[in-house]
Amino acid sequence: MSSAVLASLPGPICQQYQIKRDALVARGVANGAPIFAARASGSEVVDLDGNTYLDFAGGIGTLNVGHAHPEVVAAVKRQADDYLHTCFNIVMYPGYIDLAEMLVKRLPGDWPKKVMLQSTGSEAVENAIKIARRATGRQAVVAFEGAFHGRTNMALALTAKAPAYKTGFGPLASEVYRAPFPYVYRTGADEETAARQAFERFERMVETEIGARQVAAVIIEPVQGEGGFHAAPASFMRRLREFCTSHGIVLIADEIQSGFCRTGRWFAIEHSGITADLYTLAKSMGGGMPIAAVVGRAELMDAPDVGGLGGTYAGNPLACAAALAAIAVMERDDYAGRAEALGRQLAERFDTWKRDIPIVGDARGLGAMRAVEIVTDKTTHRPDGQATARIVRRAYEAGLILVKAGFHGNVLRFLGPLNMSAEQLQRGLDILEKSINAEVRA
Repeated sequence: MSSAVLASLPGPICQQYQIKRDALVARGVANGAPIFAARASGSEVVDLDGNTYLDFAGGIGTLNVGHAHPEVVAAVKRQADDYLHTCFNIVMYPGYIDLAEMLVKRLPGDWPKKVMLQSTGSEAVENAIKIARRATGRQAVVAFEGAFHGRTNMALALTAKAPAYKTGFGPLASEVYRAPFPYVYRTGADEETAARQAFERFERMVETEIGARQVAAVIIEPVQGEGGFHAAPASFMRRLREFCTSHGIVLIADEIQSGFCRTGRWFAIEHSGITADLYTLAKSMGGGMPIAAVVGRAELMDAPDVGGLGGTYAGNPLACAAALAAIAVMERDDYAGRAEALGRQLAERFDTWKRDIPIVGDARGLGAMRAVEIVTDKTTHRPDGQATARIVRRAYEAGLILVKAGFHGNVLRFLGPLNMSAEQLQRGLDILEKSINAEVRA
């Protein structure tokens, strides 16, 4: 496919579906640009009117191997010919076991591990907390400012974006506490100072608000996704690991968006040189199919009683087949290396924008998990979500799909497929740069 967008968007067929969508779909379901897909392949999407878009959103980080990777599609078709569903709790199947074996080998940690599969990231988070509480006999859970862990009850309690996600949905799960995340931008501190100060505040909060012996788990995204692509400094992660170990607290790494090669390593936690006790996984693990997992220390995973974990569609056979194929592609074709290469190109362009464009306040990230933050000016750093929305609209009109992030919706993040070509990446960055500069001139 080659990029080709009509002069007037959306086209007539997409307009018709947008009218139906507004009439039939609940208001609370958010959407980006009015694009209705007809087909997609690799890094491109074609809408119902025949317009082709380059995709920098990747299903919000779900398509590291690209849209409709042929090996993933073939694996799903083969499985569909055999059976669609049995419920693993009733009739087991080899795909679940084969995927568990693959995950146990791939996740960091040289100790015995076990796995449970689910369908969504939120379910993985919910079950990780259940496991940690059952294993420790404690209740309190610590999450961080800017976190996003999902939209179900416990996951939503852990998420830190009230206006968009939490308003009116309470009461949410109790015994959830919030700690500061080590942000570098806006604090004026260097990375090490930000890490030290954030950890000191975390430790003081635990000691004064909870008591370490009451904490079941600390859950953290090594690189925040919805929070705006802030990477936790390695020194902060090491201090957190030491604290959790010394107090018998389960450390949970939420790798739902950062995992499966996105940051230039298989999992973002590898950048810090530590291991978590439990990992929550989803998104790109399935190559576009809905599947999630909790993977962790065997003794923790075995804490719940028989029947305490499960789900009707958990680890569906089609999704297991897709995940096995996607992971095999990532291993064979060195997707971590691909992410590093894409990341270098992204960093070069983003850093130039940060230097030269007055509304680009910051450029940050790891590997191909990178973002720029849009502000009113470089002095005040005031977030400009409205300008960001206009940039996203201009990019859509030029044939580029973007997704925002951050509490104020002022962060433009890259989550495009990792098999995107260098030419496609540069073409998309050219569109984005023009869209940002158009906002400067407006």
